[in-house]
Amino acid sequence: MAELPEIMILIRQISNELKDKKFEFVEITQEKSLNMEKEDFVENILSKKITGAYNKGKWIFLELSGNSNLLLNLGMGADILFYNTREYLPEKYQYRFQFNDQSGFTCRFWWFGHVEFVPTQELNEHKPTRDIALSPLDPNFTNEYFTKLIKGRSQIKNLILNQEKIGGIGNVYIQDILFKAKIHPQRLANTLKPGEINDIYKIMGENLKNALDKGGLAYEMDFYGIKGGYTTEDFLVAYKEGEPCPVCCTIIEKIKTGSTSSYICPQCQQL
Repeated sequence: MAELPEIMILIRQISNELKDKKFEFVEITQEKSLNMEKEDFVENILSKKITGAYNKGKWIFLELSGNSNLLLNLGMGADILFYNTREYLPEKYQYRFQFNDQSGFTCRFWWFGHVEFVPTQELNEHKPTRDIALSPLDPNFTNEYFTKLIKGRSQIKNLILNQEKIGGIGNVYIQDILFKAKIHPQRLANTLKPGEINDIYKIMGENLKNALDKGGLAYEMDFYGIKGGYTTEDFLVAYKEGEPCPVCCTIIEKIKTGSTSSYICPQCQQL
């Protein structure tokens, strides 16, 4: 599942490739991902130009002419792929958006996913995205901002994964962030000391920037179909159950943390 680094890579590439292009044709084979009737969606999209792109958490926002927006959410995994001409269309997709220069992009959802048209004046009331918080790579996501979030009896992993607290982090990157900070995922937020909070903040930024620089996760593709360079070799404890901890050689364990699983070193991350 794409997380913040992969979404930011897509945003950069979409911004560079699609700005000022006008929609000419829309093909839809999976209507359940839409927020309105297929005919209404197509009518709203056609002849609009893409004027910009940005993200909120794991949502992609394509700003369109006419004070409107095309919103994409990759759900539990998806490929969003650019094509130059129809001769180079991907084999499988549920959505195809073509522009007046015959280029376009397709969306293929693996599981779930959303494609929504939202007028700009309605964005503040768009329930799935209105409460998404700042991402850790946003310039306004400062140490002070993060520190103010760390309160209450929420488990620290659940707090960081809460998109209304911190936008963009999922169950992949959180594993090694907490490991490097030597924090058990079930630690209560209000038990963390200032030094531990500072460590999480610093490591969170470093890990996400490193993944961004490497092109994102190796099993995710960018806008051009190129897989990322952040491989399992870059993981420390994530998804390495039964292997030795890279620090102390204690065997890595997989534990249940709420609705998710966590990979920890029981020695380095004591509860």
